[in-house]
Amino acid sequence: MNDMFPNELKSELKGKSYDIIVGIPSYNNETTIAHVAKMVDQGVQDYFKGKGLIVNADGSSNDNTKKTFLGVETVSDKIAYTYQGISGKGSAMGSIMEIADFLNVPVTVFVDSDLRSIKPWWIERLTKPIAEGKASYVTPYYVRHKYDGTITNNICYPLTSVLYGQKVRQPIGGDFGVSLEMVKKYLSKSHQIWKSDVAKFGIDIWMTTNAICEGDKPVWQAALGVKIHDVKDPGKQLGPMFKQVIGTLFALMKKKEHIWTKKEIGIENAPIFGDIPNVTPEPVNVDVENLKRVSRNGMNKNWEYITSILPSELHNIFKSVKKRGILDDDSWVRIVYEFACQYKTSKFKEELIGAFVPLYFARVASFVEETLGRSDEYAEELIENQLKKFESQKWYLKKRWKV
Repeated sequence: MNDMFPNELKSELKGKSYDIIVGIPSYNNETTIAHVAKMVDQGVQDYFKGKGLIVNADGSSNDNTKKTFLGVETVSDKIAYTYQGISGKGSAMGSIMEIADFLNVPVTVFVDSDLRSIKPWWIERLTKPIAEGKASYVTPYYVRHKYDGTITNNICYPLTSVLYGQKVRQPIGGDFGVSLEMVKKYLSKSHQIWKSDVAKFGIDIWMTTNAICEGDKPVWQAALGVKIHDVKDPGKQLGPMFKQVIGTLFALMKKKEHIWTKKEIGIENAPIFGDIPNVTPEPVNVDVENLKRVSRNGMNKNWEYITSILPSELHNIFKSVKKRGILDDDSWVRIVYEFACQYKTSKFKEELIGAFVPLYFARVASFVEETLGRSDEYAEELIENQLKKFESQKWYLKKRWKV
């Protein structure tokens, strides 16, 4: 135990029994958390006869998030507290898992606190494969706009699928079902994990990767329909999330190299529970010219560093990005693999990921230009084609990894 939830709660919770815990990590979400709590409570009533605990683990919000949450009338028990440890989503989720472990609750669900599309039936979709003994971990399967989830589409989805052999469409989706078995495995990891980027936005990819690699049962996906939440233009509000997610993703490649380097792994589709609703996601506006501009500026800023550490055969690609601010998918795959290999041995990991950012912007800009005026279905085809290129060039990753 790393004691991320307050000790005083232990005496309050001791001896209580629940069939489900639903955790809602939050930070300044007073405008959305009441709706999330109401939908969760209805779901616990409908599918767990109300025998659940709803937990709000808050990151010292400076608005009324906790007060708003506690003011919602629910049949389910609920508690709210400020988690302890590094400030970040991972610490919040880790504290909720500690409660699940403390009370031996069979299943834990996590949902984002900014959701506007959550429905009570999400609770069933995220838990039933676990309750039926088919899965130990359930990820969301959303209908998303083509420009929502650019980190997922261009890096996390293809790389995780190719490395570990399960196509999990939303490995960092934010809304998960987790068995007690997996909770205990997560908490048994070194305490150092909770002092790293895993304690921040790296938590989702860390949980999903470990579930694929260490779970006794396959990962399943829950058809949740459309996800409506607070979406950000990737070129304007990327923030620390990118560095934390990609840093964790690359670090996991080293920890799991005994899996993906030692044998050929085919890719299987993770099963989907539930029918995929016929819904239309909200449009996401992306300023493509800004993406190209920040890409070019970033390349200029990092030019000397990038060209000093990466192979000379890539320099013409970098020159093109520096001039045009766009990047085709074949070049993108090669660059992702090169940065992953560099990350393995680099002593300056933050600087390395920082230099990777403008190339990511260039790839997103290219994808936006390729899909402007085209359907989400067409965009999904391009995402799948890109995944195949990650797979076809995996030999290159293995070759470079050994150097």
